[in-house]
Amino acid sequence: MKQGHDAYQQRIDVLRKTKMEHTAQKLEQTGYFNVDDDGRMPWPEPIPFTPKSNHPSGGCYGARSIGENFRAWLDVHPVYIHPQSALAGGWITYVPGVGGWKPEDRPAHLRPLHKKYNLRPGIGAQNHLGPDMKIGLDLGWGGLLAKIREYRALNQPTDTGFYDAEENLVLGVQDWIKRHVTKAREMAAVESDPAIRANLLAMVETNEWLVDHAPRTLREACQFLAWFQCIDRMWGRGGALSQLDELLRPYYEADVAAGRLVDDEEAVWFLASLFFNDTHYSQIGGPTPDGSRDLTSAMSFIILEATHRLKIPSNIALRVHDGLNPELFRLAVKYLFEDGTGVCYSCSKGLDEGYARNGVPIQLARMRAKVGCNWTCLPGIEYPIQDCTRQCLTKPFLLAFEEMMANVDANASHSIDALWERYAAHLAISVDVMKQGFDWHMDHHAANHIEIVLNLFCHGPIERGLDVSAGGVDIYRLTFDGVGLATVADSFAAIEQRVVNEKRLTWDELADWLARDFGRGDSDPAVVKDGERVRLMLKNIARFGTGNSRADAWAKRIEETYVDLVRGTPTAKGFTVIPGLFSHGDVIGIGKELSATPNGRHAGDAISHSVDPDPGFMLGGGSAPTAKSNAVIAMQPGWGNSAPLQIDFDKHLAQEYGGVEAIEAMIKTHNAQGGTLVNINVISKKQVLEAHADPEKYPDLVVRVTGYSAYFKMLSPEYRQQVVDRILAED
Repeated sequence: MKQGHDAYQQRIDVLRKTKMEHTAQKLEQTGYFNVDDDGRMPWPEPIPFTPKSNHPSGGCYGARSIGENFRAWLDVHPVYIHPQSALAGGWITYVPGVGGWKPEDRPAHLRPLHKKYNLRPGIGAQNHLGPDMKIGLDLGWGGLLAKIREYRALNQPTDTGFYDAEENLVLGVQDWIKRHVTKAREMAAVESDPAIRANLLAMVETNEWLVDHAPRTLREACQFLAWFQCIDRMWGRGGALSQLDELLRPYYEADVAAGRLVDDEEAVWFLASLFFNDTHYSQIGGPTPDGSRDLTSAMSFIILEATHRLKIPSNIALRVHDGLNPELFRLAVKYLFEDGTGVCYSCSKGLDEGYARNGVPIQLARMRAKVGCNWTCLPGIEYPIQDCTRQCLTKPFLLAFEEMMANVDANASHSIDALWERYAAHLAISVDVMKQGFDWHMDHHAANHIEIVLNLFCHGPIERGLDVSAGGVDIYRLTFDGVGLATVADSFAAIEQRVVNEKRLTWDELADWLARDFGRGDSDPAVVKDGERVRLMLKNIARFGTGNSRADAWAKRIEETYVDLVRGTPTAKGFTVIPGLFSHGDVIGIGKELSATPNGRHAGDAISHSVDPDPGFMLGGGSAPTAKSNAVIAMQPGWGNSAPLQIDFDKHLAQEYGGVEAIEAMIKTHNAQGGTLVNINVISKKQVLEAHADPEKYPDLVVRVTGYSAYFKMLSPEYRQQVVDRILAED
């Protein structure tokens, strides 16, 4: 095989071109995709699969049924080999018609309250935990199969359904790999290009070994992870990997020592092939458990280089801490300026010290890895259901306001204090409903929808014969994410200033304008004009994020109340719940279900994102990055779940702000002050606006949306608007 930068870069360029072709085909086939990009490939033909039901509803529930159907799915799943990739395999779609919950187990008694409070409760959520991929790399598929059989024989369960399911999955994977070996050999036999033929034959050798054995080389390790990524995505869009540089470092070092790897360009190609396969979340850098040194290695740089050279959506986090390798940090920020986006920055101080407050040693807290859009997890030993809940902070406010205004008791006052009391009461009810949902989930999930993939890569499920959601692992700390903080804080502040203090509006007038959505759509132009005047009057106050404003004070009061409600007491069944403030893109869907709010937000519009102030919170925008960072720092819940900072710079303004050095300093400061995560885009305002108007003009534009990375063109116009609004607000 031809060696050198140019030869391997040509391969990587072809992979990028294929990825863009796949993206265009997926957009045509299935429309916009408003979540993190993944390796799902378009497939023009139907896949001949009919799930075998075990329930009168026609569904497929429980371990035994899931295992049988998953294996049957792998038996018919297409074989995919890209001749320029180092790795075989790819996934087409999720296992269709399999899993979920039996109708009789679904929480019908909680649904009215979920609707009332606009909750996304996370009941039945899957995959949002962190695997320990070292288990698989050490054992290989054959070793995993032997482990399943060993513990089934040792435990002798009356019902072998759990072990049968896991065995069926592994057997299905092994057969699927064998079919790829056959395909690669057939392709090599007719390939005229000697370099491509050699690559295909190397694929054959790699995967013949991996059917039964643990990986020995860097290429084999990457191939094993690629197979994992495929089946993990098939099972409900799993996306967590692990501390990728440390996982692969021993294989890289062994290859170099043995002379198998003489050029890091080949290693970059291996990693680019892995990222082409899928965009699983993983981490590089970070402290060792004892905090004595940094985990950065040559493999950290290779991973970073691969993401930079491939230039497709990827979900790598750089773990920021005091001892982080400065060269790796500088290179990551440099590539951010070159590529417009890049790694996100996971902040150890706030995450580790916060998690340790839950009564765990700081050494254990440092072992958490960022393996999701906003979240971290202890690999293989913790079940947190991370990033699956959305606690709407705005609906309790609207209910409190409507309730207060509807109270006709002459002795009941309309006051900011009365509004707060009602708000706190409704917030407490909604938090309790969420906790009830978690208990329901923990009681019923394993009987309906086992974590069939991740059970293999955790410590305990196979040994105990228990799903990770039902006692298979040792640590259970569940998580909530609050949404809409700035919307509520600015609403309280607007009422306090315009109604209570200045008396520019009466309570009844405010209620009337909110009910009429500030006159939007009224047939009378005078009403529309007056309504817009009122809306702007409410909006144009010192909003959350400006510093030392009443909105900042309200935000802190809301955050502290929410955190105390969530973390102050466990669920009825004793599960600790850790609060965070993160929205993903749910601000749009939740906002559509909400009426107008006193911060000047129209009915149906998005609510505020995560813990960030709303775009345009500071007039002039020039000092907004520092103010925004300070605002987010002040609202950190402090228990180890994240409240991210999203910063979007116009490339020209980023240079004026201070360029690479200034961004680096901002990230370091955010970590030192207890922040948890920083997501950054550095892109041209002109380019974003043009791409928003015509996505095909920049088909390769990649952005970090709300913690995840995606092609801009794959996002719906309303999702793209989030990025546009943030960029424009920095003017």
